Amino acid sequence: MADTTESRALRTLVDIVESGRPLAYIRSAEEQRVTTLLREIAGRCFSSAVPLWTWSLTEGMRRDDGTGGELLGPRAALDFVATYDGRALFLFKDFHEPMREAPDIRRRLRDLYELCFDRGKFLMICSPVKFIPEEIERAIVYVELAVPDLDELVGFLRREATVITASGGRLDADEATLFQLGRALQGLTFDETRHAIRRALGSRAVLDQESVPALLEEKRMLVNRTGLIEYLPAETSIEHVGGLQLMKKWLMERRKLFQMRDRISAEIVPKGVLVMGISGCGKSLSIKAIASCFELPLYRIDMVAIFSGRHGTPEGAFAQACYMLESMAPAVVWFDEIEAGINTQAKEGELGRIFGFFLTWMQEKARGLFVGATANRIDLLPAEMIRKGRFDEVFFVDLPLDDERLDIFRVHLRRRGIDGEGFDLEPLTSFTKGWTGAEIEQCVVSALTTARLQERALQYEDLFNATANVVPLSKTMKEQVDHIRKWAFHRAVRASPRER
Repeated sequence: MADTTESRALRTLVDIVESGRPLAYIRSAEEQRVTTLLREIAGRCFSSAVPLWTWSLTEGMRRDDGTGGELLGPRAALDFVATYDGRALFLFKDFHEPMREAPDIRRRLRDLYELCFDRGKFLMICSPVKFIPEEIERAIVYVELAVPDLDELVGFLRREATVITASGGRLDADEATLFQLGRALQGLTFDETRHAIRRALGSRAVLDQESVPALLEEKRMLVNRTGLIEYLPAETSIEHVGGLQLMKKWLMERRKLFQMRDRISAEIVPKGVLVMGISGCGKSLSIKAIASCFELPLYRIDMVAIFSGRHGTPEGAFAQACYMLESMAPAVVWFDEIEAGINTQAKEGELGRIFGFFLTWMQEKARGLFVGATANRIDLLPAEMIRKGRFDEVFFVDLPLDDERLDIFRVHLRRRGIDGEGFDLEPLTSFTKGWTGAEIEQCVVSALTTARLQERALQYEDLFNATANVVPLSKTMKEQVDHIRKWAFHRAVRASPRER
């Protein structure tokens, strides 16, 4: 598996050692994984095996084999490396804090670069956060350890089979099952994967295809805790979307290409769509349906949360979210209200950098990510974001047509266990012209509420009477709706046919 994430990480660390770079900063929360990598390097990159020493603020300096060591502070630990006689690897855990707080630590690291160079001594700093002082940034090499990919996870599952059996469980070792379990775990670290497996085995003793929902639930909790990304269960099929026939036809065609992404040219692999239009007309529902259509998990990035400042600088939070998503491919990524930041207090320069990063990321992201972005005010977005080639298509979702409104009525009735074909809904089209899909749904809910309060079945009159209580957005916000429709007329592809 030469092309796996861990192999790439191992190759990177091997290159550092073989090139004689004495200082490295590894950004990773997986200390055990980093230790395992360094053990392998200690045994293969030298003419004879060299010792691996680890240091932490709580346990001091210890040899990996458990011999020797003493409780040393940060400065004393660096002095230990400086005076160590012989070749060795040194792993310092969470050393970003001592570097941040003490100028003499930063100075000593600069000394170590010279003292360790060409002497077979290598100092690796491992931390879940990136902090490299300006004084040493030219002397230290930075490595970002990616989370395990699908092949690694499948290999991990095979290795865990013994542990699972010893604990009284059983792993279905069928190849297709292992890859299905691995896909459910993508985006997690090995430690998180181990916890997810234990959670799944807690409810049933067998880890097989039926365990996928439990694994996804654990993944949902782990992903959602970041506050940047939300995992959404696939509960919306494309049949739940009323109307929008042109966009649905386009998606069904691109689905075939996306499923062939590893066998076709990168330039024709679908990248994503931007769906803009009037609020309540099905933009969000469409993105949810894409995930079901493509048979992929759906992750949502809330742009309002990104720009809120709760997760650090908007620029850093946005980049972090995008990099996290890379590790979860294949997936559908929903950028909700992508124009939201323009209405925040973010500085103009920061906005430019964020959108610039997004455009670059769109071009370079993994093939397995399909982007679905929604916008209410697409006219606020930079022109370069919506030019041809950024997204595969820019769709405009307008107020639904007559037959689409009937379709939407039937969809919402069917979702509530009522056969819409049992009603003559045709007359409702004249009373609901200019309505959004959301307003039609509320009409159905209102009619059902009336029927339930009277403890009887829904009747056509309930729907008819409910229409009188709705003042559509196309009237209350007429100027804004007209502005959006006028802007999109020559700039976007209609998601529905034109009114006949």
